[in-house]
Amino acid sequence: MIDTPEKERTVPEPQATSPLPAASVDHYAELVHSRRSVRKYDAKADFDHDAVQRSLELATLSPNSSNMQLWQFHRVVSDNKREQLAQLCMGQNAAKTARELIVITTTPYKWKERAKRNAAQIREAFAGREDATSKRAVKYYEKLIPFVYRNDRFGIMGAIRKVMVAYLGRKKPMVREVSKADLRVCLHKSTSLAAMTFMTAMRAEGYDTCPMEGFDSKRAKVLLGLNPKDEITMIIGCGPRAEDGIYGDRHRVDNSEVIIKH
Repeated sequence: MIDTPEKERTVPEPQATSPLPAASVDHYAELVHSRRSVRKYDAKADFDHDAVQRSLELATLSPNSSNMQLWQFHRVVSDNKREQLAQLCMGQNAAKTARELIVITTTPYKWKERAKRNAAQIREAFAGREDATSKRAVKYYEKLIPFVYRNDRFGIMGAIRKVMVAYLGRKKPMVREVSKADLRVCLHKSTSLAAMTFMTAMRAEGYDTCPMEGFDSKRAKVLLGLNPKDEITMIIGCGPRAEDGIYGDRHRVDNSEVIIKH
């Protein structure tokens, strides 16, 4: 994960409770409507690489499961590696013409360090308190997180957890997604949220993006020297949109098919 000292941040950090002007709603809607998966970028147009840094810093603020932040964002900037990675993206135009490629990965093996850090932060926040809320918060990171995140190579521990929650869930609500495979899904959901934040932020900067999942993940990890346990969620091409960068009109199924009221 890119770590930039606080003093170098160029984006102001308003208080979470600060009200947003009504115009912000319209501006966000405009951003969402203007965001498209751009397949071709303009090689001659100016491109501010610092915009990528700013957008990634915003991406790190994305919601993620248990605030574990088990993600990394790899910027592929050099021409040599970018060209090689584009070929590993099956030669897609969105990769070949991109001015930068962003490889977003999960880092499940870092869970112990992140859980320990979160527990320490919780202990500090609840210092001097011995009520049920403070105890439950600490227990979450020191007991529950290890229970869910600790896995073996063959997924046996996850299978045992499945049996346990099925038994306990007979008489009360239980979280059922506790296997090793379930955890993988959980981490990729978190990184996908960060990816969307990044793409929206890049659109606000005046640039475009294209998320790709058609790539040789094994060779891509070798090319970038990633940890063998890293998993690539997606690779995002970004840059200034070419005039022929969008291949067709946007198509969506009718909202009535996907927005269901209960």
